[in-house]
Amino acid sequence: MIGDVSLLDFLSYGLPVEGHRPWPRFVLDQRAWKALVERLPVVEWSVMAEWGEADHIHVALRDDESGDMAVASLPCPDGRYLGLGKVRPGVIRIERTIHDLWGLSPMATEDRRPWLDHGRWACRQPLGAEPLPAAIGPYAYPFLKAVGEGLHQIPVGPVHAGVIEPGHFRFHCQGEAVVRLEERLGYVHKGIEGLLTGKPLDQAARIVARVSGDSTVAYSLAFARAVEAATGCEVPPRAHWVRALMAELERVANHVFDIGAVCNDAAFAVMLSNMGVLREKILRANDSLFGHRFNMDRIIPGGVAHDLSDEGAEALKHLLHGFEKMLSRAFKLYENTPSLSDRTIGTGIAPAALVHRFGAGGFVGRASGRGHDARLAPGYPPYDKLDMTVPVVTEGDVNARVLVRFAEARESLHLINRILHEMPEGAFQVPLPHRAGEGMAVVESFRGEVLVWVRLAEDGTVLRCHPHDPSHFQWPLLEAAIEGNIVADFPLCNKSFNCSYSGHDL
Repeated sequence: MIGDVSLLDFLSYGLPVEGHRPWPRFVLDQRAWKALVERLPVVEWSVMAEWGEADHIHVALRDDESGDMAVASLPCPDGRYLGLGKVRPGVIRIERTIHDLWGLSPMATEDRRPWLDHGRWACRQPLGAEPLPAAIGPYAYPFLKAVGEGLHQIPVGPVHAGVIEPGHFRFHCQGEAVVRLEERLGYVHKGIEGLLTGKPLDQAARIVARVSGDSTVAYSLAFARAVEAATGCEVPPRAHWVRALMAELERVANHVFDIGAVCNDAAFAVMLSNMGVLREKILRANDSLFGHRFNMDRIIPGGVAHDLSDEGAEALKHLLHGFEKMLSRAFKLYENTPSLSDRTIGTGIAPAALVHRFGAGGFVGRASGRGHDARLAPGYPPYDKLDMTVPVVTEGDVNARVLVRFAEARESLHLINRILHEMPEGAFQVPLPHRAGEGMAVVESFRGEVLVWVRLAEDGTVLRCHPHDPSHFQWPLLEAAIEGNIVADFPLCNKSFNCSYSGHDL
């Protein structure tokens, strides 16, 4: 806090919005919004997400000292607002996205290039109050220039030599050394926010579950918790524990496969094979326990769609015993393979200062000393009843991101064991009341903090919903991490970040 003014005290000068839960929302005037932007450089207030509407801009903030959270909103009757990009660079692309979708223009920003809109949409600013006619043709994207002796460009993508999502990477190189990398994303924009508007909750839940398929449990959980906050729904205790079980299984499956993929990009394919086996064990267990390999649509507002049987719990306990041994052997193999260490140690360093400035979470943040974890702060059940450790290292390189993944996978296995032994009996879902309101939730996906904000009508339909992916704050750091490395190390760095294209593009 600066001058003994906390985040909540500062925002309380605005107009509180009734029915926004569990954290407050305040509507600020232009003067208060300007004061907020000016205060951000000197306070430990993290920007969690930023999103727009036809005539409003919203930003979710967390006071990192107190843990308090709140949403600040600004009316934009003329379609303009003071942007946050100069003081919180992680939102620069988000504000470009808001302009593409809603037509709201951030003032005092230098980068006004389209981001999601590639000039191929049926109209421009499709979610704004007055959509504009379609562009004449695809935009010629003006990449930033790099100046220096003997520089050349290497364009990569958007189609890649693998079963991965599309994105364009423009390298400026001097010989093999990367001088600058600039990303261009938006190729998998699906219109999620527009699709959600007007949908009943069951349909909206299915859409949110597909924002980023590898994080379907995390997104479903965030949406369910946001809706439950908006409606005042109290979920049965057992549902919280089953949800946590699904979330930790998703975390383990993604972490082990990422470890294998990073090693594969370092020419150590045997690790990918070993980790692929471990991932498959988790996916088969998911299918056996809950009827879906990725547990898609298994978390719903009001609880869970499928309960955990006693037989399923015993089978999972048996599986975990052998799984832990295999993971331990894989870690020893990783640690004792010099060819891997040579490629991963010191490669792709994400500087701690940049990670902090961009507000990156997940294993990207924890590998560079930023240890935030939504399971602990702001926290949600049942993690308040589970002892857990958040692994944090400071080196910030590829190796650090792999080590954090190993540690998080082990911690998740520990949590799964606790959940299986301590899960309470009882109901696993309750009817959801139809009630107007606004709700927000933050949950910890395997990549970091997933945030969902929702506004509901009296009949339970969605008036507005914004899902935020942690990759928004991680993609720009990949550009910084590859600078000074060789082009051949880019696949290694890219996979060590494993940002979501789909979650970013919405």
